[in-house]
Amino acid sequence: MTDITAYLYNKCGTCRKAKKWLDEQGIAYCEVPIVDTPPEKEQLRAYWQQSGLELKKFFNTSGQSYRELGLKDRLKDMSEEEMLDLLAADGKLIKRPLLVAEGKVTVGFKEEEMEKTWK
Repeated sequence: MTDITAYLYNKCGTCRKAKKWLDEQGIAYCEVPIVDTPPEKEQLRAYWQQSGLELKKFFNTSGQSYRELGLKDRLKDMSEEEMLDLLAADGKLIKRPLLVAEGKVTVGFKEEEMEKTWK
């Protein structure tokens, strides 16, 4: 399997759990700091389309940026383009960890999903 690109934030406990899981499984990955280097809009579009998830699932709903922007009430009225623009502009808005490789995408850390997708 091609190496996984793992968009992570080192202050995020969920990201640390995902890294530990990947390391324990011996799965190679390239770590990208999601806050300093968020995926660009077109990358995000591709990841979202590959994931089969609703675009709203890519938002870190428990994050400070999400709350400050009042997105809980605003997202339902936003276009996909507006959502992608927001995600690309602020890595803290993206639910993490975001793991991608050759048409596979996982958002967040659920061990069951990680096993199914990455092992």
